[in-house]
Amino acid sequence: MQSGTVIIEDVVVVFTQEEWDLLDPPQKKLYRDVMMETLRNLASVVVLLHLWTRRLFAFVTLHVCHYGEMPYECKECGKTFRESSDLTAHRIIHNGERPYECKECGKAFPRLSNLTRHRIIHSGERHYECKECGKGFISSTALTAHMRIHSGERPYECKECGKTFTKLSSLKAHRRIHSGERPYECKECGKAFIRLEHLTRHRRIHSGERPYECEECGKAFFRASAVRTHRRIHSGERPYDCKECGKAFVQLEHLTRHRRIHSGERSYECEECGKAFVQTSTLRTHRRIHSGERPYDCTECGKAFLRATNLRTHRRIHSGERPYECKQCGKAFRQSTVLRSHRRIHSGVRPYECKECGKAFTSSTELNAHKRIHTGERPYKCRECGKAFLQASNLRKHRKIHSGERPYECKECGKAFLQTSTFRTHRRIHSGERPYKCTECGKVFIQLAHLTKNRRIYSGERPYKCKVCEKTFDSYSSLYKHIQTHSP
Repeated sequence: MQSGTVIIEDVVVVFTQEEWDLLDPPQKKLYRDVMMETLRNLASVVVLLHLWTRRLFAFVTLHVCHYGEMPYECKECGKTFRESSDLTAHRIIHNGERPYECKECGKAFPRLSNLTRHRIIHSGERHYECKECGKGFISSTALTAHMRIHSGERPYECKECGKTFTKLSSLKAHRRIHSGERPYECKECGKAFIRLEHLTRHRRIHSGERPYECEECGKAFFRASAVRTHRRIHSGERPYDCKECGKAFVQLEHLTRHRRIHSGERSYECEECGKAFVQTSTLRTHRRIHSGERPYDCTECGKAFLRATNLRTHRRIHSGERPYECKQCGKAFRQSTVLRSHRRIHSGVRPYECKECGKAFTSSTELNAHKRIHTGERPYKCRECGKAFLQASNLRKHRKIHSGERPYECKECGKAFLQTSTFRTHRRIHSGERPYKCTECGKVFIQLAHLTKNRRIYSGERPYKCKVCEKTFDSYSSLYKHIQTHSP
């Protein structure tokens, strides 16, 4: 770039990275001040140099910013910014002000640029398309970050643990796991978050706001991304394939989590019991088992839950909502995961196999619980009586014995139950419904477990083996009774 005989290098001192690192903060400030003064002098000499000085300003700004200069600091949370305008916009997060409102859905934003970006969601406009998978994006930066999923490139590495990321913002948020910093705090309940978007999402739990609705079934969501993901349940689309085993997923994070099954990676360990987890969020939820914390309360019955998702599912007991219906038999479910497992009853697919005994299961949770039969592990202990259980759900059921709680009452006979599943099975006594039929003998059953046991009469399968005497059994309950004959 030139203007007459003057070029940028005539008025700018350019440092290498090593030279810049040797400067202390006052020297860096002096450099910036001198460069700004140079700009002002040039602009005052010749008006025709206006465009050239603008380019020079951009050069100097980029040079300073390249070396990480962030002179404007937020006094609330310590976050730093390159420009004072960015700091002003950031302060709005702390005071809760959101002056820019979307006329389509009423959602409000702290910045005009955020509103402009949000409007594109309603217009459906996505100019930037991925050539690999056809997915469209609102911005070129979002497309660039997405392309790294296909290329495997993760240029941002954490110096603490070596974990790599596709985006710089993801690395910055991750660093807070190590530092313990959670700068975004909810004023309602005091819960703090690593990311602003997590706080924004959390606030909707208190407000009940669900601005994104599915046109197919009317279900509403906290996030636009959640409704996009939900739509795939209706369309059957699963765009994220595992290259190891070919399994496909609705969400990228589900694929990322699944890959760790193959790699064996479990980075997050519980200090209480040593159990390791694939995700930090799962570890945080797990810790509540030890602490007894249940932050999500049902306003209908007062029951508390570890997770917000569990509370949402529980609310459907009161509302009677069962949005996930099986197209094969018409049976409806409160959770999409239960519907997926149910579909495998019809297809016969049991992808999760126990390496000890060869028994296969429709879900990974069933397999994990089953493995404990072989290891003898019972990690969930009752504080009242000391009895230990294979699954957390079994412990929760057991606790009701001590509390006397039986929240599910039959309107026909008045009998009350600990669990909704037992209550549903009981109803079939009155209705005469027996939905599980044996293809061998035509016999019908109230419960799937009874059908499974009946099938073993014909197959001869006895998957439960006593480690003491090697005797085999067709059900776990029979094995459990037998084990007690060995104990004194």
